[in-house]
Amino acid sequence: MMQPDTDHNHGHRHHGHHHHDASSDNPLGDLADPVCGMRVTEQSPHHAEHQGESFYFCSTKCLGAFKDDPEKYLTPKKLDESASQATAPAPNTIYTCPMHPQIRRDHPGNCPICGMGLEPLMPSLEDDDNPELKDFTRRFWWTLPFTVIVTALAMSGHQLGWFSMATQTWVELVLSLPVVLWAGQPFFVRGWQSVINRSPNMWTLIGLGTAAAFIYSVVATVAPGVFPDTFMSMGRVAVYFEAAVVIISLTLFGQILELRARSQTSAAIKSLLGLAPKTARRINADGTEEDVPLTHVHEGDRLRVRPGEKVPVDGTVEEGSSSLDESMLTGEPLPVSKRPGDQVIGATMNTSGSLVIRAEKVGSATVLSQIVQLVAQAQRSRAPMQRMADLVAGYFVMTVVVIAVATLIVWGFFGPQPSWVYGLINAVAVLIIACPCALGLATPMSIMVATGKGATQGVLFRDAAAIENFRKVDTLIVDKTGTLTEGRPTFEQAVPAGDTTADEVLRLAASLDQGSEHPLAHAIVNAARERGLTLSAVDDFESGSGIGVRGRVDGNYLVLGNTALMRQEDVDVTVLTETAESLRAKGASVMFLATGGQLTGLLAVSDPIKQSTPEAVQDLQNAGIRVIMATGDGVATAKAVAQQLGIDEVHGEVKPADKLGLVTKLQSEGRIVAMAGDGINDAPALAKANVGIAMGTGTDVAMNSAQVTLVKGDLRGISIARHLSDQTIANMKQNLGFAFVYNALGVPLAAGVLYPFMGLLLSPMFAALAMSLSSASVVFNALRLRNSV
Repeated sequence: MMQPDTDHNHGHRHHGHHHHDASSDNPLGDLADPVCGMRVTEQSPHHAEHQGESFYFCSTKCLGAFKDDPEKYLTPKKLDESASQATAPAPNTIYTCPMHPQIRRDHPGNCPICGMGLEPLMPSLEDDDNPELKDFTRRFWWTLPFTVIVTALAMSGHQLGWFSMATQTWVELVLSLPVVLWAGQPFFVRGWQSVINRSPNMWTLIGLGTAAAFIYSVVATVAPGVFPDTFMSMGRVAVYFEAAVVIISLTLFGQILELRARSQTSAAIKSLLGLAPKTARRINADGTEEDVPLTHVHEGDRLRVRPGEKVPVDGTVEEGSSSLDESMLTGEPLPVSKRPGDQVIGATMNTSGSLVIRAEKVGSATVLSQIVQLVAQAQRSRAPMQRMADLVAGYFVMTVVVIAVATLIVWGFFGPQPSWVYGLINAVAVLIIACPCALGLATPMSIMVATGKGATQGVLFRDAAAIENFRKVDTLIVDKTGTLTEGRPTFEQAVPAGDTTADEVLRLAASLDQGSEHPLAHAIVNAARERGLTLSAVDDFESGSGIGVRGRVDGNYLVLGNTALMRQEDVDVTVLTETAESLRAKGASVMFLATGGQLTGLLAVSDPIKQSTPEAVQDLQNAGIRVIMATGDGVATAKAVAQQLGIDEVHGEVKPADKLGLVTKLQSEGRIVAMAGDGINDAPALAKANVGIAMGTGTDVAMNSAQVTLVKGDLRGISIARHLSDQTIANMKQNLGFAFVYNALGVPLAAGVLYPFMGLLLSPMFAALAMSLSSASVVFNALRLRNSV
């Protein structure tokens, strides 16, 4: 998703050719790297001769792969593939409706449900010009002079006396034709589509209203004799060309305002897309360096990042040390220091030193790309609150048509002369003012702005329902490792039982843990390697689902884990219980090691609490949220950490199934539960919770199971997300309330309900102005959310 060019290059792949073939086969002179298909030119420094042909490559890596086995990349199958891909079209952009995300098209057009112009599912930096906005703007400005003249003639033509009234009617007709037939054409097309699709919407009403006013006026101009004398006014049959043209011009103007404002809702994604640098400085195998397009960076490439440059892709630092400003992705204001072995995120800014990094995730796999995809997905999701608005809007249009017909009939039979003219004009005003556009836009606009705002604060919502539910949360279950703590445990000490040495306990545990993915295991293995201990191979390795690991080392059956695992294996740990308790009281995690059913020793690993955690926990408790810690670590360790943080409720030695059970139990008590975690073992509970919150520093599995991701892995993000949720729901309610009240007041006023009492009537022109401004006001109100947090 990150680099639009990547797809394009893969879509048009050419096989590497001779020099002279480049122009004959391919007029652009474009070639492709035969290994990876990237677009290359004859200026590429990486090239090779094979069987009299020249081939060009994007990097030394591809060149080396080709030299190792040229035939692998030149088999007929490969050539056929290249040929078919050379003619295949580039992957099409998917277009969707802002109000109805279930609509997906591979080409631009109008939504069959609401008639709104479809937008690209994923904005790109290139699509600055909205074709619909350009089209509407052109139609508006070209026909505005005609609208002004027609309106001026209708208002004061009889006073100027330039034409007879009959001639003036014809002048108005001629000047109205381009406005109604050309400028208003998109409205009539959409109105007709709404009838065919049996999906009444705002365009149904606008099309009906303007068509009624215009057709009546044309008939009155061409054949005035068909109307009775009661229709006469100032020597002619009354015409309403000005109502038709003003409605069209004002509707165009309202659409222009709305489209401009809507384009700002994707500004957050565009700013994220703009973070990625366009090029990277690659270090080749021979030590030379070159700047290459970002799309040419492969996994495993070594890249240099100089001070003041952006990190091109996700990777690991190999050389150098520096501080990185990660605020653009994580919202963390302070630069983060990086040394060899540390992870870096693409698009973050290198502030001081020079780094050499090894690329690990490129293209759509980078953190930035994942964020962009999550934000785009959330922006296109539907809020539960919108379902009511959609239901109302469908019935509402039909009700309005009935009210308009009733208005025409009641005025026609009971109104003052010319009664049918009054009836027609009031019916048109009813149709125009009742457009449910503001109703349809009310929640999608708020959601789009809020998700974009959240992304810039390091809070990613997966969908609209997550935003709507977050504010209702009253209970938060937090994992300890990686959520409250750094998640990068450090080895403290090994305590032998019996006559084994501490180093031997560490060596055996590290040998067994080589196969484990758990952070505590990494700490033990790294400590053993730092001390130069020789590790043995492990056989029959199995991970005991959150409570420890088993396996064979040097022919002995080893078990490493917490007290629960020792109980399962019938290992007596009483010798070291006291030592274990004192270590746990200081917040260390303790694991027992048993060989052949006998206790060998214990290992203590501690995991420091994140600096931001105490403040975050305090904020959440002040907001009335019940914070519960649930961790796979030992009870004593968990309590020690909880005590430091002021958390009263603690569950230790919890298996994944227990976390799930805890969530279910709390939900059965009527609590709205959020679960924050970062590991694979948290995934079931994250999926079950009302709102799952994943730490961005954790695993992909956790992020996929959660509705909210905190990019920084900082619990303070929960407070931000909660505040944003409150603001967004308030904003949606304002929008929906405004849309309902506006229609509830506007329709009776347009129908002329107040005329018998106050002599008040609403001109169709004012109705059109009010309708246009109502939609625009909803969008601008949603944009206020950008300043909310």
